[in-house]
Amino acid sequence: MTGVELVVAALAAGASAGLTDTASSAVRDTYSGLREAVRRRLSARGEDSAHVLEASEAEPEVWQGRLHDELVESGAAQDTEILAAALSLLRELGTAGRQSPGAQRVDARDAKGVQIGDHNTQNNTFN
Repeated sequence: MTGVELVVAALAAGASAGLTDTASSAVRDTYSGLREAVRRRLSARGEDSAHVLEASEAEPEVWQGRLHDELVESGAAQDTEILAAALSLLRELGTAGRQSPGAQRVDARDAKGVQIGDHNTQNNTFN
């Protein structure tokens, strides 16, 4: 996972966790710290860049690509404070190194007749 992917994943996970009543104060505090550090970094590039952070929380599927680009262009992806906060948040949420709870990384290059996921049905005919 690259630095920018780590930050984007942490922001998304923190925003989702922050919406629940079960999120601990440590998670909320770490997320707030990460968000503030990213906001400061993006604000240095202008209000449009800072707006992307808020927009990505409201509509992540629409704005996450632009947030990714802004993080790269602003240098946030190499900022040690931001990277440490992102990693800390993911660890607190228990999702460091995973795309989602229970997810596994599978390398199926050059495989034939493979299914990935649960509850699949497959009919194969090999010649």
